[in-house]
Amino acid sequence: MEWFSLHPNPDLVFMDIHLADGSAFSIFEKVQITSPVIFTTAYDEYALKAFEVNSIDYLLKPINSKNLERAIAKFLNQKTVKNDNSDLIAHMIATFKQTKEIYKSHFLIPHKDKYIPLAIDRLACFYTENKMVTIITVESETYKIDSSLEEILLQLDPSRFFRANRQYIVAHKAIKDISVWFGSKLSINLKVTVPEKIIVSKARVSEFKLWYTN
Repeated sequence: MEWFSLHPNPDLVFMDIHLADGSAFSIFEKVQITSPVIFTTAYDEYALKAFEVNSIDYLLKPINSKNLERAIAKFLNQKTVKNDNSDLIAHMIATFKQTKEIYKSHFLIPHKDKYIPLAIDRLACFYTENKMVTIITVESETYKIDSSLEEILLQLDPSRFFRANRQYIVAHKAIKDISVWFGSKLSINLKVTVPEKIIVSKARVSEFKLWYTN
């Protein structure tokens, strides 16, 4: 939001729908963006058909060069670009809000010749170490999962889970207390033991407090 207040008219905007601190659509509710927008998203392609409007395109993750070229060509081939896309953005926001987001209720963890169902309610945190993600449950059980924190975060209800830093995603229900740390940072203390301190940077303290209290 701050960037757009200083740079109101970029030629073209590439924007992810799911940002680390919320939905991209919340930006449009606070800032008037008149530039063409190409969304990048991991949403299902068929669900995105509802979002297609003139002068707005999307790139489905993982993004490949062919689709990127298509989106840029669409932008370059436009003879006349509307000066104000606010009506189109408003339509997208309304459609998006009417679409119920479905988050995971369970993870299936491969173990030998079977899969172990792991309910979301049992999860205390996810942490990454040596390019491998480990799940810790509220019972202090640990499981390895072949996925990145970025991929996992998209599957979790943001009201229940928070990306504390590059290493950790924490569950709201698993937080025991919060310590004030050096440099106006916070240290999240969970009800289970974790390999290292979970530090929230000074820049994200307000965001974390808002998430936790809401």
